[in-house]
Amino acid sequence: MNESTQRRTGLTRQMGLLGLAATGICSMMGASINIVPFMLQRNVPEIGPNVVYAYLFAIIPAVLAALPYAILASAMPRAGGSYVYASRALNPYLGFVASFSQWFGLSIAIGVVSYVIVPFVRDIFDALGWTGVVAFLEIPNIRLLLALAFLWVFVWVNLRGLRLYERTLIPLMVLMFITGFVLIIAGFYFNQQDFIAATAQKTGQIIPPAEPFSFNFGAFLAASAILFSSFIGFDSIAQAGGEAKNPGRTLPLAIGVAILTVGLFDLLFTGAVYHAVPWQYISQEAQLRDLTAPGLLGVLLPVGWTVLIVSGAAIALINDLPAMLLSVSRLMFAWAEDGIFPKSVAKVHPKFHTPQLAIVLSACMASVGILGSHFAGDFFLGVDILVTSMLVNFLLMSVSILFLHRKNPTIASGITVLKSRKIQIPLGILGVLTLGGFLGVHIWKDINAEVSAWYFHSTPVWLAVMAIASIIYFREMRKLKSSGADVDKIFGNLPPE
Repeated sequence: MNESTQRRTGLTRQMGLLGLAATGICSMMGASINIVPFMLQRNVPEIGPNVVYAYLFAIIPAVLAALPYAILASAMPRAGGSYVYASRALNPYLGFVASFSQWFGLSIAIGVVSYVIVPFVRDIFDALGWTGVVAFLEIPNIRLLLALAFLWVFVWVNLRGLRLYERTLIPLMVLMFITGFVLIIAGFYFNQQDFIAATAQKTGQIIPPAEPFSFNFGAFLAASAILFSSFIGFDSIAQAGGEAKNPGRTLPLAIGVAILTVGLFDLLFTGAVYHAVPWQYISQEAQLRDLTAPGLLGVLLPVGWTVLIVSGAAIALINDLPAMLLSVSRLMFAWAEDGIFPKSVAKVHPKFHTPQLAIVLSACMASVGILGSHFAGDFFLGVDILVTSMLVNFLLMSVSILFLHRKNPTIASGITVLKSRKIQIPLGILGVLTLGGFLGVHIWKDINAEVSAWYFHSTPVWLAVMAIASIIYFREMRKLKSSGADVDKIFGNLPPE
């Protein structure tokens, strides 16, 4: 059968290396570079001038999370990625929990991204001096409606199939990199004295010298756990495994390309901003208002260049939406294909070859993320939920490479990346210890945070969602067994292509 022909699932293998890598890159970049490294000063104020170092440290768990994905993707190139990996390497329940955690966290993140796009659009008009439009976009309900509109436009793009998806995603990715490099050059061209002088001239604000700062290792770890969110998104490549051409090669390679590209670009981007803007100014302003990279550097640039870098940031955020929607919808599709979620969710459109209901249901959860950001008044709750969800997911992927050979040697024999058990076992153990440690630090920070209500802690929210996931799983599994299905056979083999 030709690779581009239709498979039994109804999905088609149309995505090459560029489309897969773009899916991962665009899922990873957006809020992770334009907002999180600066608003981190509000969430972890003790990090001070050490953000770039915390980012470098966050690369360690990112690599330890990516390598198990690449190994497992080479042997199990199917839609649903992490769900398939854990359900075949461990057991169906852990596979469902790992992927439901991922689905929930990413869906909420899609909503958060949709919600923070609007201020970037506002800043474009602000730089142009269109005060009436700026005032209109600052109306809370207008922001809410526009966020929902951005989301559902890209729901439509995903519903229409992979060809429109790639034609939309790749050009936007190129524009994102071009405008991002403009900001990087500007950040390293100017220095902090330039920023202090420009701020005093344009706003009259005097930035005082930084006070002596003591390094706080606990805050450093907590900040690294949050900055780890910059790398969340490469997993979306694995979720598209059922639509990848030559998947045994392209999936691991695309994961590697995405991690390397985003890691280097994000490091340059964050370093450029902190090179030009005093950290004490970022820390002070983060307590008062939402900060963005273009908003910080705009004071140094002419209007035209400011509009360009703000537009680039908006494109980076917009680019998150189609890639992440593809990822979360394929998780739901995989659950339904295995019979542990309503079968109607696995139905594929005969013309566009997309799981229509899975896309719409995922978008509905993302809409909840928009509403949550709007009424909570702080999108960082969504970031915390995402980090908790994905650390659990990545932890289980490390466990999966430890047990796949014992649980399912036939599938394990298909691994083509880092095939030696002498590499896989130490890698899995190191991943479990490191990612488990980061998860513990993140939960500790969340539980000890001072918030106005319990539901502003991400940990109890995540636990409540996992309880719901468990109820769904056991109900659907009971129905599957009562139908006479051979459960051992289903989960002992790969899903159909």
